[in-house]
This record gives sequence, C-alpha cells and structure tokens, in this order.
Amino acid sequence: MDVSRDEAWRLFCEWTESDSLRKHVLGVEAAMRAYAREAGEDEELWAATGILHDLDYERYPDPDIGHPRMAIEELERRAYPPELVDAVAGHAEYLGVPRTTPLARTLFAVDELSGFVAACAMVRPEGIHGLTPKSVKKKLKQPSFAAGVDREQVRRGADELGVEFDAHVARVIAAMDERAGELGLGRESTGGAGLSPTPGSA
Repeated sequence: MDVSRDEAWRLFCEWTESDSLRKHVLGVEAAMRAYAREAGEDEELWAATGILHDLDYERYPDPDIGHPRMAIEELERRAYPPELVDAVAGHAEYLGVPRTTPLARTLFAVDELSGFVAACAMVRPEGIHGLTPKSVKKKLKQPSFAAGVDREQVRRGADELGVEFDAHVARVIAAMDERAGELGLGRESTGGAGLSPTPGSA
C-alpha cells in the first residue's frame, strides 16, 4: 500500500486519547522526517513509522503480552509495508527483532531521545528554543530526571545509527524545534509546568 502520513495519524488518534502520547509520536515523526530528508529516503514512510510505532501503547502497555504486538498485528492486517512493521517490532528490544534497515535503526535512535528532549524543554522558560546538546547531556547524567528514559538505549541508538552523539542530539532538537508549538514545547507552553510523560522504552 502507499503510505500516507495523514492516514497514519488518523489511525493513531483512533487508538490513542492521551495528549502526551500523541505529542510524543509527533516528536518522533519530526525527527524521522529530518533523517529521511538527510538520507534521501521516503519521507512519508518514515513519518508514518514514527507515528505508528506506539500505536497500541495506550491500549496494551504491558511489554510481556502487549505493546507492540497488537500494533504489529493491526499494521499487517492493514497491509502496511513490511519495512515499517519491522521497524515497529525492532524498536521494542525485548522482542529480539534485529534492526537491519536504516528505517529501523533511526526509529530506535530517535524514540527515547525525542522523549527526553521534550522533558528537557518542558522545564525551561524558553521551551525547546535554544536547547543545546550540552544541556541534554547534563540532564542525562541526572538519574532522577525523566527517570523512565533508558539512558543506555539513548546512547546505543546513536551508536547503531553510526552518528556522533552531539550531532544526533542537535538534529533531533532542531527537528522538534521546527514544530515546537504543535509539540507543546514553545516558550508559552513550558517553563517548568511539569514533564510530559514519555513512554519509556515503548
């Protein structure tokens, strides 16, 4: 099937009511688009993958029996491309699905990081504007901050992608900054009002 970002978004919203989870996948989408443009890949496919990777997280969050298994079943039923389905499976390390494509490796690399970047932005008066890789790395060293984010996965994702960590963080920040208003990360939306929950290793 031809992949439509807008159709992926409609499907995700049918399955997900949580505003914070919706914003999370939009942040992942922004980062996926940035990497797709950089690599000359199919931007619609990569954007849809970013949106759909947590399709079932709200309904079936249990990693032992749920997420992302139900999403995979639904995406296969709808005849989404195997490459997209494979990336959704690969982002959940506990399934043991190897990440062998650029799409799968990029999704894994930006998922946790985008959630962490959002958390960093939420406690700044300026929001995401002016956020630097140095500031993000400083927060990564504070175990109590956004404690649900897997620090090792954040680092491992960049390593698997074969990119320098600071450059990776900078690209994700820039991609999310472009959509700061939509993500609730603009100056008017943040300033320490509270952290948006992230799906952890979802």
